[in-house]
Amino acid sequence: MDANHAAIREEFRRLGWVVEDLSHIGHGVPDLYCEKGDRYTFVEVKDGEKPPSKRRLTGDEVFWHEILKRAGVTVRVIERVEQVAEL
Repeated sequence: MDANHAAIREEFRRLGWVVEDLSHIGHGVPDLYCEKGDRYTFVEVKDGEKPPSKRRLTGDEVFWHEILKRAGVTVRVIERVEQVAEL
């Protein structure tokens, strides 16, 4: 789990999103499922403090992003708490 994972999850909740933390599943499944009203998104949390090489998606994460994209679902990659408000 990335160091900023809990802070990003809690920021979504503070802004009124319902959040299901999926990070325990592993195997490339996005870290969070977030829903607010009729909007929803999957979120992959990456630690923006790490060098770019350590923030790359793993092969399993790329697989899940592609599967969800084919289903018409976007997975957002969030590296900083401030990005949550941009949604």
